[in-house]
Amino acid sequence: MQKSDILLRDLDDDGILRLTLNDVGRRNALSEAMLAELGEAFVSAGANKAVRVVILAANGPAFCAGHDLKEMTAGREGPDGGKAYFTKVMTLCCGVMQAVVNCPKPVIAEVTGVATAAGCQLVASCDLAIAADTAQFSTPGVHIGLFCSTPMVALSRNVNNKHAMEMLLTGDMTSAERAAEIGLVNHTVAPEALQAATLEMARKIASKSSMTLATGKRAFYAQREMPLAEAYDYAAQVMVENMLARDAEEGIGAFIEKRAPQWQDM
Repeated sequence: MQKSDILLRDLDDDGILRLTLNDVGRRNALSEAMLAELGEAFVSAGANKAVRVVILAANGPAFCAGHDLKEMTAGREGPDGGKAYFTKVMTLCCGVMQAVVNCPKPVIAEVTGVATAAGCQLVASCDLAIAADTAQFSTPGVHIGLFCSTPMVALSRNVNNKHAMEMLLTGDMTSAERAAEIGLVNHTVAPEALQAATLEMARKIASKSSMTLATGKRAFYAQREMPLAEAYDYAAQVMVENMLARDAEEGIGAFIEKRAPQWQDM
């Protein structure tokens, strides 16, 4: 499945796709090339029936340092001072973050080192996140006169307003322990246990019906943006359709008959 050196891809026999950011020299920055690779990878993973869960990991001391500021600065050389270029990059980045959310396969961030700015946004965009207890997170744009407005979208949908605003307004580093306390990550573990812990969670999820997981992920993000009554109406319709699916019939039957279900992912 390998397509480039900056984003490594490995699909195992359990249907777990491991995507590894591998632009270590640039601290895995979200360059144009990296954004293009990530966007394509998540669309491809969503369409690949062999993929059941995606793990997003990184090589090197940084998970992701956010946008490549040298690349962004070079964009100012355009005749409009960089407006068209900045618009292009931000649109591309927002598309990648939405591709993570819209991917029908559960996505788990496996975080080592630091995740800053759009790198923190990338973690927040994943469905789940497990971090090394040495990892750190920040939205440091205020330090350089650039508010982390797009990272704010994902961050504010993971942690409550005051915690999100503290990160956004101060730009301070947040420890892995604190990130778990405020809901930015699910768990923290020792660095040497990180890959095993992430894989254990991925395998647990991969053992479920992929149809059920895709149904649930799509419904979770859709209902979250709705008023309460509308959310319940929508969720009830989803459950009705889910109940009519073959895997729901099989799963309920297996539970009643006290046997392991045989998923057909439909």
